[in-house]
Amino acid sequence: MTPEHGASERYTQLRSPLLQIIEDDPTIAEPLMFGLAKEGFQVMHASNGAEGLEQIGQQRPDLVLLDIMLPDMDGYEICRRLRARDPALPIIMLTARGQEMERVMGLEIGADDYIVKPFSFRELVARIQVQLRRIGRQPTETPSVLSIGDITLDIQARQASLRGQPVKLSQREFDLLLALMQHAGQALSRQELLDRVWGETWVGNPRVLDVYIRWLREKFEADPANPCYLETVYGYGYRFKRPSDR
Repeated sequence: MTPEHGASERYTQLRSPLLQIIEDDPTIAEPLMFGLAKEGFQVMHASNGAEGLEQIGQQRPDLVLLDIMLPDMDGYEICRRLRARDPALPIIMLTARGQEMERVMGLEIGADDYIVKPFSFRELVARIQVQLRRIGRQPTETPSVLSIGDITLDIQARQASLRGQPVKLSQREFDLLLALMQHAGQALSRQELLDRVWGETWVGNPRVLDVYIRWLREKFEADPANPCYLETVYGYGYRFKRPSDR
Protein backbone atom coordinates (compact mmCIF):
# COMPACT_ATOMS: atom_id res chain seq x y z
CA MET A 1 0.00 0.00 0.00
CA THR A 2 1.37 3.42 -0.92
CA PRO A 3 1.54 6.14 1.79
CA GLU A 4 -1.42 7.99 0.29
CA HIS A 5 -3.91 5.15 0.85
CA GLY A 6 -5.91 5.93 3.95
CA ALA A 7 -3.33 8.48 5.08
CA SER A 8 -5.78 11.32 5.62
CA GLU A 9 -7.94 9.21 7.93
CA ARG A 10 -4.93 8.27 10.02
CA TYR A 11 -3.45 11.75 10.27
CA THR A 12 -3.31 11.91 14.06
CA GLN A 13 -0.54 14.37 14.78
CA LEU A 14 -0.93 16.03 18.18
CA ARG A 15 0.23 19.60 17.73
CA SER A 16 2.51 21.16 20.28
CA PRO A 17 2.01 24.89 20.96
CA LEU A 18 2.91 27.11 18.00
CA LEU A 19 4.85 30.31 18.74
CA GLN A 20 5.28 33.22 16.32
CA ILE A 21 8.49 35.24 16.76
CA ILE A 22 8.63 38.68 15.13
CA GLU A 23 12.24 39.81 15.60
CA ASP A 24 14.62 41.38 13.07
CA ASP A 25 17.90 40.68 14.88
CA PRO A 26 19.17 37.23 13.79
CA THR A 27 21.54 37.04 16.77
CA ILE A 28 18.43 37.00 18.98
CA ALA A 29 15.93 35.24 16.71
CA GLU A 30 18.03 32.22 15.71
CA PRO A 31 19.09 31.03 19.19
CA LEU A 32 15.58 31.78 20.43
CA MET A 33 14.04 29.60 17.72
CA PHE A 34 16.52 26.81 18.43
CA GLY A 35 15.98 26.95 22.20
CA LEU A 36 12.20 27.05 22.00
CA ALA A 37 12.15 24.12 19.57
CA LYS A 38 14.26 22.18 22.07
CA GLU A 39 11.59 22.96 24.69
CA GLY A 40 9.02 21.23 22.49
CA PHE A 41 7.41 24.24 20.83
CA GLN A 42 6.71 24.72 17.14
CA VAL A 43 8.17 28.03 16.00
CA MET A 44 7.51 30.41 13.11
CA HIS A 45 9.76 33.44 12.53
CA ALA A 46 9.34 36.74 10.73
CA SER A 47 11.96 39.49 10.53
CA ASN A 48 9.51 42.36 10.01
CA GLY A 49 5.97 43.31 10.85
CA ALA A 50 4.40 42.79 7.44
CA GLU A 51 5.81 39.27 7.18
CA GLY A 52 4.71 38.49 10.72
CA LEU A 53 1.15 39.65 10.14
CA GLU A 54 0.99 37.64 6.92
CA GLN A 55 2.22 34.47 8.64
CA ILE A 56 -0.26 34.90 11.50
CA GLY A 57 -3.05 35.43 8.97
CA GLN A 58 -2.17 32.13 7.32
CA GLN A 59 -1.74 30.09 10.51
CA ARG A 60 -2.86 31.32 13.92
CA PRO A 61 -0.17 30.76 16.56
CA ASP A 62 -0.84 30.04 20.21
CA LEU A 63 1.37 32.96 21.29
CA VAL A 64 3.34 35.82 19.72
CA LEU A 65 6.78 37.03 20.83
CA LEU A 66 6.95 40.56 19.43
CA ASP A 67 9.95 42.87 19.24
CA ILE A 68 9.19 46.58 19.47
CA MET A 69 11.95 47.98 17.24
CA LEU A 70 11.31 46.58 13.75
CA PRO A 71 12.35 47.92 10.32
CA ASP A 72 8.93 48.53 8.76
CA MET A 73 6.51 49.20 11.62
CA ASP A 74 7.00 49.20 15.36
CA GLY A 75 5.77 46.49 17.66
CA TYR A 76 3.09 48.74 19.13
CA GLU A 77 1.37 49.05 15.75
CA ILE A 78 1.62 45.32 15.16
CA CYS A 79 0.15 44.68 18.61
CA ARG A 80 -2.77 47.01 17.84
CA ARG A 81 -3.50 45.19 14.57
CA LEU A 82 -3.28 41.78 16.19
CA ARG A 83 -5.58 42.84 19.01
CA ALA A 84 -8.11 44.19 16.52
CA ARG A 85 -8.33 40.85 14.73
CA ASP A 86 -7.84 38.50 17.73
CA PRO A 87 -8.43 39.84 21.26
CA ALA A 88 -7.55 36.49 22.88
CA LEU A 89 -4.14 35.92 21.24
CA PRO A 90 -1.36 36.03 23.89
CA ILE A 91 1.35 38.58 23.07
CA ILE A 92 4.66 38.99 24.89
CA MET A 93 6.66 42.05 23.84
CA LEU A 94 10.46 41.91 23.62
CA THR A 95 12.49 45.09 23.79
CA ALA A 96 15.84 46.57 24.72
CA ARG A 97 13.98 49.46 26.27
CA GLY A 98 13.25 49.16 29.95
CA GLN A 99 11.58 52.48 30.72
CA GLU A 100 8.39 52.22 32.74
CA MET A 101 6.40 54.39 30.30
CA GLU A 102 7.18 52.06 27.39
CA ARG A 103 6.23 49.00 29.41
CA VAL A 104 2.96 50.65 30.39
CA MET A 105 2.28 51.65 26.77
CA GLY A 106 2.83 48.09 25.56
CA LEU A 107 0.46 46.70 28.17
CA GLU A 108 -2.15 49.38 27.54
CA ILE A 109 -2.38 48.62 23.81
CA GLY A 110 -2.97 44.96 24.51
CA ALA A 111 0.27 43.10 25.25
CA ASP A 112 -0.12 40.40 27.89
CA ASP A 113 3.46 40.59 29.14
CA TYR A 114 6.69 42.47 28.57
CA ILE A 115 10.29 41.30 28.89
CA VAL A 116 13.42 43.44 28.55
CA LYS A 117 16.52 42.34 26.63
CA PRO A 118 18.87 40.82 27.54
CA PHE A 119 16.59 38.35 29.26
CA SER A 120 17.02 34.93 30.82
CA PHE A 121 15.84 32.21 28.45
CA ARG A 122 14.41 30.23 31.38
CA GLU A 123 12.46 33.30 32.50
CA LEU A 124 11.05 33.75 29.00
CA VAL A 125 9.97 30.10 28.87
CA ALA A 126 8.30 30.49 32.27
CA ARG A 127 6.40 33.55 31.04
CA ILE A 128 5.34 31.70 27.89
CA GLN A 129 4.07 28.84 30.02
CA VAL A 130 2.02 31.25 32.14
CA GLN A 131 0.31 32.67 29.06
CA LEU A 132 -0.31 29.24 27.54
CA ARG A 133 -1.84 27.99 30.78
CA ARG A 134 -4.13 30.99 30.74
CA ILE A 135 -5.59 29.91 27.38
CA GLY A 136 -5.48 26.20 28.13
CA ARG A 137 -2.46 25.35 25.96
CA GLN A 138 0.32 23.60 27.85
CA PRO A 139 3.84 23.20 26.49
CA THR A 140 3.85 19.81 28.21
CA GLU A 141 1.25 18.75 25.66
CA THR A 142 4.08 17.82 23.32
CA PRO A 143 2.99 14.33 22.30
CA SER A 144 4.93 11.26 23.33
CA VAL A 145 3.70 9.64 20.11
CA LEU A 146 3.63 11.59 16.85
CA SER A 147 1.81 9.97 13.93
CA ILE A 148 1.35 11.41 10.44
CA GLY A 149 0.08 9.20 7.66
CA ASP A 150 1.82 5.83 7.86
CA ILE A 151 4.78 7.09 9.91
CA THR A 152 4.76 7.01 13.71
CA LEU A 153 7.43 8.22 16.14
CA ASP A 154 7.46 7.28 19.81
CA ILE A 155 9.39 10.28 21.06
CA GLN A 156 10.10 9.03 24.58
CA ALA A 157 11.19 5.57 23.45
CA ARG A 158 12.90 7.05 20.35
CA GLN A 159 11.37 4.39 18.13
CA ALA A 160 9.94 4.71 14.62
CA SER A 161 7.47 2.61 12.70
CA LEU A 162 6.00 2.49 9.20
CA ARG A 163 2.47 1.09 8.95
CA GLY A 164 3.00 -0.49 12.37
CA GLN A 165 6.30 -2.15 11.49
CA PRO A 166 9.44 -1.04 13.40
CA VAL A 167 12.04 0.92 11.45
CA LYS A 168 15.55 1.08 12.87
CA LEU A 169 16.98 4.61 12.92
CA SER A 170 20.24 6.10 14.11
CA GLN A 171 20.11 8.94 16.63
CA ARG A 172 20.52 11.60 13.95
CA GLU A 173 18.07 9.95 11.57
CA PHE A 174 15.48 9.99 14.35
CA ASP A 175 16.23 13.61 15.31
CA LEU A 176 16.04 14.74 11.68
CA LEU A 177 12.74 12.98 11.04
CA LEU A 178 11.33 14.31 14.33
CA ALA A 179 12.31 17.90 13.47
CA LEU A 180 10.59 17.64 10.09
CA MET A 181 7.46 15.94 11.46
CA GLN A 182 7.11 18.46 14.31
CA HIS A 183 6.97 21.15 11.62
CA ALA A 184 4.90 19.14 9.13
CA GLY A 185 3.78 21.24 6.19
CA GLN A 186 6.44 23.87 6.89
CA ALA A 187 9.69 24.14 4.92
CA LEU A 188 12.78 24.12 7.12
CA SER A 189 16.01 25.57 5.77
CA ARG A 190 19.12 23.46 5.40
CA GLN A 191 20.91 25.54 8.02
CA GLU A 192 18.07 25.23 10.51
CA LEU A 193 18.03 21.45 10.13
CA LEU A 194 21.80 21.25 10.52
CA ASP A 195 21.62 23.41 13.65
CA ARG A 196 18.79 21.36 15.15
CA VAL A 197 20.25 17.92 14.46
CA TRP A 198 24.02 18.41 14.38
CA GLY A 199 24.21 21.46 16.66
CA GLU A 200 25.12 25.08 16.02
CA THR A 201 28.81 24.47 16.71
CA TRP A 202 29.09 21.50 14.34
CA VAL A 203 31.69 21.87 11.57
CA GLY A 204 31.58 19.57 8.57
CA ASN A 205 30.27 19.06 5.06
CA PRO A 206 26.68 20.40 4.94
CA ARG A 207 25.88 17.82 2.26
CA VAL A 208 25.65 15.28 5.08
CA LEU A 209 22.04 16.48 5.42
CA ASP A 210 21.24 15.23 1.90
CA VAL A 211 22.74 11.85 2.73
CA TYR A 212 20.53 11.48 5.81
CA ILE A 213 17.43 12.55 3.87
CA ARG A 214 18.25 9.90 1.26
CA TRP A 215 18.57 7.26 3.98
CA LEU A 216 15.22 8.27 5.48
CA ARG A 217 13.56 8.13 2.07
CA GLU A 218 14.93 4.64 1.51
CA LYS A 219 13.39 3.55 4.82
CA PHE A 220 10.01 5.30 4.63
CA GLU A 221 9.13 6.07 1.02
CA ALA A 222 7.50 3.53 -1.30
CA ASP A 223 9.38 5.22 -4.15
CA PRO A 224 12.41 7.15 -2.80
CA ALA A 225 12.87 8.87 -6.17
CA ASN A 226 9.35 10.31 -5.92
CA PRO A 227 8.88 10.92 -2.20
CA CYS A 228 5.44 11.40 -0.69
CA TYR A 229 6.66 12.57 2.71
CA LEU A 230 10.19 14.01 2.55
CA GLU A 231 10.00 16.80 -0.01
CA THR A 232 12.95 18.80 -1.31
CA VAL A 233 12.33 22.56 -1.34
CA TYR A 234 14.84 23.52 -4.00
CA GLY A 235 17.27 26.25 -3.05
CA TYR A 236 16.05 26.21 0.55
CA GLY A 237 15.75 22.91 2.43
CA TYR A 238 13.21 20.19 3.13
CA ARG A 239 9.59 19.79 4.16
CA PHE A 240 7.58 16.91 5.64
CA LYS A 241 4.39 16.69 3.58
CA ARG A 242 1.19 15.88 5.40
CA PRO A 243 -1.55 13.95 3.59
CA SER A 244 -3.50 17.20 3.34
CA ASP A 245 -0.56 18.82 1.48
CA ARG A 246 -0.75 16.36 -1.43
